[in-house]
Amino acid sequence: MKKVFSLLLVILVSIPLFASEKSSKDEEFDPTDLIMHHISDAHSWHVVSWGEGENEKHIEIPLPILLYSEGKIHTFLFSKFDKKTHIAQSKGQYFIYDHGTIYQTNKEGVVTKDSHGHIINEKPFDFSLTKNVWSMWLSLIIILAIFITIAKMYSDKPSRPKGIQSFFEPIIIFVKNDIAEEQIGSHKAHKFVPYLLTVFFFIWINNLIGLVPFFPGGSNFTGNISVTMVLAIMTFIVTNINGSKSYWKHTLTAPGVPAFVKVLLVPVEIIGLFTKPFALTIRLLANITAGHIIILSLVCLIFILNTVIISPVSVLLSMVMFMLELLVALLQAYIFTLLSAMFIGMAVADEEH
Repeated sequence: MKKVFSLLLVILVSIPLFASEKSSKDEEFDPTDLIMHHISDAHSWHVVSWGEGENEKHIEIPLPILLYSEGKIHTFLFSKFDKKTHIAQSKGQYFIYDHGTIYQTNKEGVVTKDSHGHIINEKPFDFSLTKNVWSMWLSLIIILAIFITIAKMYSDKPSRPKGIQSFFEPIIIFVKNDIAEEQIGSHKAHKFVPYLLTVFFFIWINNLIGLVPFFPGGSNFTGNISVTMVLAIMTFIVTNINGSKSYWKHTLTAPGVPAFVKVLLVPVEIIGLFTKPFALTIRLLANITAGHIIILSLVCLIFILNTVIISPVSVLLSMVMFMLELLVALLQAYIFTLLSAMFIGMAVADEEH
């Protein structure tokens, strides 16, 4: 029961943080803008806000901006962008920040838009360290701390698992035995267990960090298509580099199949090589992003209806969804790892006669 009340308190405390963009009571509340702001990447890390309108104050951690434009490298903090004009000057050049994207401009901040209202100013090469990047480093530090601690416990004096070791050992054994060896085979799985363990814990820990509604959490790292795509590409590379002769033979030649069927089957098999990582990319992206959107939408009900009467229902539903997302965080790490192991197992399987 104490844990339930703790979760309720976290959500209640986090509601003002989610609604920090609502500048005044008279201003129409835009839930879409708020939700998109919180699930998108950012160049600053929001900590807390208070006050309204002109008296509204924010505590944010500006992140490093790294740009390359016209042969010059520009490095400065995000706070250098003017709060009103969103313009920053560096080494004689001017840049303007608009909805998460940095464009080149002039001293007056002139922007040119096309017929659809999209800015067509030239963009510098942007290598900035955004919130998602720092969230990734945070997860890596946590993962290293966990496994270095566990490894030290084993190396010092092998004994019955205890503490953090007793919590993670069953999970590690589960990934090894019930995912890797089950899908790949016990005689070949040992080669891929390190990769599968890394993927599992990397996705799981980042999913959990994304559910923390206050600093240093709240990033939608695994809901970023660039992240899920890279993870899927890594599985694609590992799968196809280790593919057996039988795997490639059946993919490219479809032996034992009539020639007129091969014309259709072989292209389908080749396309299948790329639809597998595509499915991995979209599955993780959609499930994690959807969870964030639902929780934020439930919180926004209070401000859409503009009454505290709905707040108990909104908070209760948010808490239920939050607890469900804790399960989803683990489930999506399991599914991604399971499918990766399955694809690898299909590629390295011995030919059956």
